[in-house]
Amino acid sequence: MSVRRPGQGQHGISLVELMMFIVIVGIAVLGVLQVLGNTARNSPDPMLRKQALAIAEGMMEEIRLAHFSFCDGGDPAAEQPTTLSPADCTVPENVGAESGNTRPYDNVNDYVIAFGTPVTYSTDAAGNSFPNGYTASVTIQPDTGLGPAGGKLGSDATPANMNVLRITVSVSYPGGNAIVLDGYRTRYAPRSI
Repeated sequence: MSVRRPGQGQHGISLVELMMFIVIVGIAVLGVLQVLGNTARNSPDPMLRKQALAIAEGMMEEIRLAHFSFCDGGDPAAEQPTTLSPADCTVPENVGAESGNTRPYDNVNDYVIAFGTPVTYSTDAAGNSFPNGYTASVTIQPDTGLGPAGGKLGSDATPANMNVLRITVSVSYPGGNAIVLDGYRTRYAPRSI
């Protein structure tokens, strides 16, 4: 009778075991690739989103760089040190663009026709059209809650006390998606034209 010593048994794997290993690993890899393919196919195109973000940032910058003064830009009282409220202006600044005024507008509130009412734009400040399928919507409204607790800026919706405007820019792009940016503009230099 022969006795087997440890380590003298069968070495390696059989052909059947190798084939089973290949089949199992193949099925697992196929499942992972299908999940990755579905994710890539169903996710929004990052280039579309980046383009929409660039349009939204451009609109926000254009609006925030506009003046926020008591008087219209063409009013001689606009830069006078005695102008302390809209009552001191010959032509007080109102919501909506004045006739003959073109983009970029001379005042923040020229970008809308009424506070809280969105206005749609399809071109940039130079008049260049946005790419097909992109539109920008701008909403501006007075804000009373800007600042830390106990140190909020005094502001309300009356022209004399309106010191903070909230600007919302929403850009929709192909695929039914949208990018929304919110920003604020304060009246820190009311006589600066």
